[in-house]
Amino acid sequence: MTLVRPLILACLSAVLVWFVAQAIALGTARQELDQTLLLTTRAVEAELDRLRALPAIAAEDARIRGALSAEGSLQDANTYLETVAAHAGADELFLIDASGQTIAASNWNGSGSFVGENYAFRPYFQDALATGHGQFYAIGVTTGVPGYFLSARIDVGGEVGVMVVKLDLRPLQATWRAAEADVALADEHGIVFLSARPDWQYRPLVDLAPDVLDQLVASRAYENVGLGTTTPLLSAPPAGADANGAGWIARLAPVPATGGQVIAARPTRGLQLLALGWAVLAALATLAIAAALKAWEQRRQIIALRLSQSEKLEAMVIDRTADLAREIEARSQAEADLRATQEALVHTEKMAAMGRMSAAIVHEISQPLAAMEATLSAAEMGMPAGDTATATRIAKARDMIRRMQRTTKHLKSFARKETAELKLIDLRAPLKSAVDLVLPRAQVVGVTPRLHLPDTCVPVMAGAVRIEQVVANLLLNALDAVDGMPDAQIAVTLTASGGQTRITVCDNGAGIAESDLPRVTDPFFSTKMASEGLGLGLAICKAILADFGGTLDILSTPQEGTQVTVALPLAVREEPDR
Repeated sequence: MTLVRPLILACLSAVLVWFVAQAIALGTARQELDQTLLLTTRAVEAELDRLRALPAIAAEDARIRGALSAEGSLQDANTYLETVAAHAGADELFLIDASGQTIAASNWNGSGSFVGENYAFRPYFQDALATGHGQFYAIGVTTGVPGYFLSARIDVGGEVGVMVVKLDLRPLQATWRAAEADVALADEHGIVFLSARPDWQYRPLVDLAPDVLDQLVASRAYENVGLGTTTPLLSAPPAGADANGAGWIARLAPVPATGGQVIAARPTRGLQLLALGWAVLAALATLAIAAALKAWEQRRQIIALRLSQSEKLEAMVIDRTADLAREIEARSQAEADLRATQEALVHTEKMAAMGRMSAAIVHEISQPLAAMEATLSAAEMGMPAGDTATATRIAKARDMIRRMQRTTKHLKSFARKETAELKLIDLRAPLKSAVDLVLPRAQVVGVTPRLHLPDTCVPVMAGAVRIEQVVANLLLNALDAVDGMPDAQIAVTLTASGGQTRITVCDNGAGIAESDLPRVTDPFFSTKMASEGLGLGLAICKAILADFGGTLDILSTPQEGTQVTVALPLAVREEPDR
């Protein structure tokens, strides 16, 4: 790992320096190319401007005007043009009549004489007739020698002609090649016609449009050079003045004298090697710095190690002391856990004793309650007919005795687990009984539970009394939750769908804390004060519902209320016990 990190840093620094060095090198190269463009443009313009006025000046001679108007000697015109071309340093100088026929030329006595040739198809002839001046670069159709043509229109007594001078720019190209300068000159269509690189000559910068190719074929500008088959020089169209090719970059600038462009190029290999060299130096420098830092760090560690011997001994003592403290704390915690376990065992034994005591209480109370109910029945039978007041009192007393009997059943459920006897019942009946059972408590709280039952029978396999016990317990919990709250509301809803029946008990009480929700169905867990409950109600409800194949779900939001949902499977519809 100690070696990997310096290597990664060296690679990162090399990459960063490579990008920076390449950017700087490219910027410097572009500046140098711009200087080359400026010098090349001036050289081309100077060469063209040297003979630009020659056609118009030569056209003013009487011999030329007489030859055009057919009033003078053509031989005199030929001799004059030959003399002027020799003195001016022009390649050729010739006169064309209105039909495009050459009537006089400086090479009249040579093997490649222009006399008698028709150049009406050349753009320099057409432009001179139309605008008075023309210029065009082309390969000579007569001599096969390329050159730049400058033309001017002549008007003589109603006769129109064109005087043309041809410049041979190949000496300029030879100069570029001798200087090993990657410079090229392109025409208005982007075709390179002069280049220091022979492989660039007569190649377009980008793909030529079909109409441009047709125009060039018609003008015979680059005849017999395979212009339509050559590949473009640029890999993509120029981005402003920048252009890129295979292994080189270039800068482009317009040449106003020709209407074309001048290109200055430079290979990228040298720039890449320069950037690579800087990247290698950066990587080596990073490694050297990393080695120096590592040596310094090792020396610092050795010094620190020698100085920290006493500190390490002291730290060992402190660690040992801390271990002893943790051991003491662990033993103290173990003793506290043991005491808590002992208290839990004592509490469990108390609960077991309470269970046995509740069973005894149930046994002792059940018989007197049964005797009292029998006595009330006998009194009711011996009561005079029409004594409605006594009958009402006896009915109230019987209801109180039956409520006490239901209470003893709760205690019996806590004291021992009975085998659940399943019968087909209509679930609406125990819900009504449960609501009636808690009405006295509800009246004390000041709320009347709302019961929503379906109109049709809801059959389930369960025990009516134990279902009543479950719902009554849930209602009592809801009444405790809304006790003392303004606008208290409790609702019991029975629904059946999808093979399930659901009993929902909702209240808008104080709710249950989120941390207490997972434990509310555990035995002996209660959120009420110690004197208000034993924490057995929901545990008994959950056990009863488990016997019937049902579930108990609780949703609660503090300060908003609680919703308890009892789910039981629907039974096959038969005539239920009511």
